[in-house]
Amino acid sequence: MSFKQHIIKERFDLLITAADQNFKAEFTLDKSAQYLLGISVTSDRDDLLFYRGSNRIYLNEKELFPDGFESKLLMAGLNVAPDQRMITLGELPTGNGILDVNFKDTSDSISSFVPYRVTYYTYSVATLVNER
Repeated sequence: MSFKQHIIKERFDLLITAADQNFKAEFTLDKSAQYLLGISVTSDRDDLLFYRGSNRIYLNEKELFPDGFESKLLMAGLNVAPDQRMITLGELPTGNGILDVNFKDTSDSISSFVPYRVTYYTYSVATLVNER
C-alpha cells in the first residue's frame, strides 16, 4: 500500500455590504481534507480590507485568529512569492471541517466605504491511498 498527499485549495467569499458592521459566515472544508495547512485573505478592494478590516477565525471552535485580528496581517503583497502567500498553521486536524469567520468593517479616515468582497483561501491536505 502506498500513500500520496494531495493539497486541496478552496475559496470562500464574504460580501461586505455595509459600513461599520460585523459579518459572520460558516464555511465547510472539503470532506476529504484531513489537515488545514494554511490560510490567506484577499479582497477585490485590497485598500478597504487593509485599512478597514479585522477578523476572528475559528476552525471547529478552535481559535486560529482572535477577535479584532487585523486583516493587513493576513494579506500578502505582490512582492511575496506565490508559494509563500499563505499564513502557515502547521497541520491542524480539520475534524468536521467548519471554518467560522467573523469579519468587522471599521470606518477610518483614509478610505471611504463601498461594498467589497473578502476572500478566504484555505490550503488543506488529503491523504490518498493506493493499494497495490
